[in-house]
Amino acid sequence: MTDGQPEPPTPTAVPTPRACIAGEDRPVSVAEDGLSGAVVWHREELRMRDHPAVTAATNAADVVLPLFVFDPGFYGDDGLACDARVRFLHECLFDLDDRYDTASGGDAGLTYAHGDPLPVLEALTDAGWTVFAAQTPTGRYGLARDRRAADLGVRFVSGDGLRRGVERTRDRWSDHVEAWFEDDQYDPSLGDTLLTGLDTGVTVADIETRYDTDPSKSQVPDGGTTAAREQLEAFIGRVTDYPGNISSPLDARDGCSGLSPYIRFGCLSTRQVYQYVQEHVESGRARDMFVSRLFWNRHYNQKLEDWPGWLDTAVNPELEGFNRDHHDPALVTAWKEGRTGYPMVDAAMRCLRETGWLNFRMRAMGASVYFHLLQQPWQVGADWYHHHLIDSDAAINYTQWQSQAGLVGKPTLRLYNPRKQVRDQDPEGEWVRRWVPELEGLPPEHLPQPEKTPPNVQAACGVSIGDGPDADYPRPVVEYEAAKERFWRRYEAVKPAAAARLADEEVAKRASLSQGVSGAKAIAEKHGTEADTEVQTDLTAF
Repeated sequence: MTDGQPEPPTPTAVPTPRACIAGEDRPVSVAEDGLSGAVVWHREELRMRDHPAVTAATNAADVVLPLFVFDPGFYGDDGLACDARVRFLHECLFDLDDRYDTASGGDAGLTYAHGDPLPVLEALTDAGWTVFAAQTPTGRYGLARDRRAADLGVRFVSGDGLRRGVERTRDRWSDHVEAWFEDDQYDPSLGDTLLTGLDTGVTVADIETRYDTDPSKSQVPDGGTTAAREQLEAFIGRVTDYPGNISSPLDARDGCSGLSPYIRFGCLSTRQVYQYVQEHVESGRARDMFVSRLFWNRHYNQKLEDWPGWLDTAVNPELEGFNRDHHDPALVTAWKEGRTGYPMVDAAMRCLRETGWLNFRMRAMGASVYFHLLQQPWQVGADWYHHHLIDSDAAINYTQWQSQAGLVGKPTLRLYNPRKQVRDQDPEGEWVRRWVPELEGLPPEHLPQPEKTPPNVQAACGVSIGDGPDADYPRPVVEYEAAKERFWRRYEAVKPAAAARLADEEVAKRASLSQGVSGAKAIAEKHGTEADTEVQTDLTAF
């Protein structure tokens, strides 16, 4: 690690495009010799094909320099990225470097820089390079960074299927995204472009040493486009089993596509995946269900594109700070460590910490228990997920957390019953026992509520349930029915006012509902004046 003192970005000076390819150090004006040079600033879209910025750069310039800047904000204690996700990113960079090296005939790979990206970009533009980057959804930090980069002349290329530059992005949104999925992929002019690079002295190995990157998670996939393509091909071979394998955490590890980390880091575009699936999978339930997930990916990315505040501010102002005055660090710690007394929740949280992955149902259940039963501030939980999930996409993680918590103000709210999840998704307790081995001897009929296990059964199977230091497994940290009722009383008190706020045009836009602003205003009109009498108060359905 560093000593905490900021260091100047590397590099701070670069040669012109002409000097770069000639191996000369003397500055040569681009205007004088007519040679044009472009930089592709790779950030999250770590591929070459179907990449709007790579295509724009190779179409516009004679010489192209691919660049990745190691931003210290992604590393360290404040980076919200576990070492396993950092290592996955680095593997993606190795693969991308190899692809550029192959495309250049062995003459150029990725150029690495380190530090605040802005001075690096400024040095490039000052030397006559035009910098291109793919426009992607981002939070407040990224938005401010990109605005400053645009002031330096960086050209952000929109090409991810999201709607930008229109008053109401959700109008005809589905048609727009479907047309993008079906459209031709971006095809870079690599054959007509000279690829080049700079020797900056920055290497992935140095970055890992500098930031003490030492992953400890297990079952983490290899990063990169090569691994992504192999995973996609393997998934196609078992796609017919997809609908039946996505809910149970026992089946989902091998039953889901396994593509989410590759899509998150842009090793493959969602369009590449969509078109491959359309071409290689017969029409039917499995294909339709998986393709709907690709639309969901674009749906949640559109939300962050529409409003960067999803990462740190409640969408609905009436719900800002909900649960804040109930913050209990001991409850948060019990949830993080998998010691809540609810076996399905504890198994999920331990699996998350150990492997960096959970299927969607377990993610939603964990968030629901955290916010609705433990009644803790949402952002602490969202940050924990974002830190540990290898595939965490801020545009999906934080929007899902707010949606699951009920911070949008919609009338429907889904609360998960963690006891029922054991009965429905792990009736024999195989998954629970794998991650909560202290319950190994407990008969499966007692796993939904271990605290109800008769003392003689506990003695017979050698499992002690209780609050004392000698207990093998704790009693629930909150009593289920009482916690549920407390939450509903509090939420019902503010729900009509929250629904009414959706009539506000700006709040409606930031919510970015699939039904658009008109859908948000319809909710306000129907539910914003008096309490809804059709709310879910019984969790047994879930």
